[in-house]
Amino acid sequence: MYRLRTGKEIDIKNPQTYNEKLQWLKIYNRHDFQHSRVDKLTVKDIVAREIDSRYIIPTIGIWDSPAQIDFDTLPERFVLKTTHGYGGKGVVVCNNPKTFNREKALKILGHAMRKNNYPKLREWPYKGLKPRIIAEKYIGTDKEPIPTDYKFFCFDGHAEYVMVCKGRNIGGQKPRYYFFDRAWNFCPFNKADQNTPAGFTLPKPDRIDEMFDIADKLSRNEPHVRIDLYYIDNRIYFGEITYFNASGYDKDISEETDRHFGTLIKLPKPSYKP
Repeated sequence: MYRLRTGKEIDIKNPQTYNEKLQWLKIYNRHDFQHSRVDKLTVKDIVAREIDSRYIIPTIGIWDSPAQIDFDTLPERFVLKTTHGYGGKGVVVCNNPKTFNREKALKILGHAMRKNNYPKLREWPYKGLKPRIIAEKYIGTDKEPIPTDYKFFCFDGHAEYVMVCKGRNIGGQKPRYYFFDRAWNFCPFNKADQNTPAGFTLPKPDRIDEMFDIADKLSRNEPHVRIDLYYIDNRIYFGEITYFNASGYDKDISEETDRHFGTLIKLPKPSYKP
């Protein structure tokens, strides 16, 4: 799988790069608590205890199947998502009730309910998760219908970098991803950054230091996780915890970045022997 997706051979006995080490962590770093940290519902209680409930997007409904959803009880704007989803799959956003297609939404959710991340990509935390659907409060605004997503790359409990996701779900355009360090210096970590003009930057969120601190707290005792947060209308919201960014097959980052991130992951003693 690694060779087919990246075009490279993997040295699983002596991994050096970021993508290689993520594959090692899939195999050898397995803990039961990881299940509840990737489940979109159970993780909310965990995060509320570890930081504060004010960062949690309110849940307004929970169902075991798409057929159980009572759309008439939902507000005009809402978000539906599967609790075991990954990579943005199984997410339906209603920001305009006049154009919302219930039939299409049910089809997307039904398909996602039948999928699981473990059999194909072998991401241990998703193994055995009970698939459910939750409805969440819509946090977008008229000015920013899709909140900017800030993905914090954390190593040994320290958020080193944040990847800012721009242009997602907007008119079918391809999104762009920009890395910044804690001092908000742009880091050209992606292959697409080669032609980025000198001095490039993006608006720095007023509460970015608080966001880095949150990512630090949520990544404690983890060799590597990605903590996703939203920042909109001067509010910070928790998104999700991801153990394997791009499932360890990230082809967007440069080879230099792959090696650099690899040096930041300190592999723990194996907790599992296959």
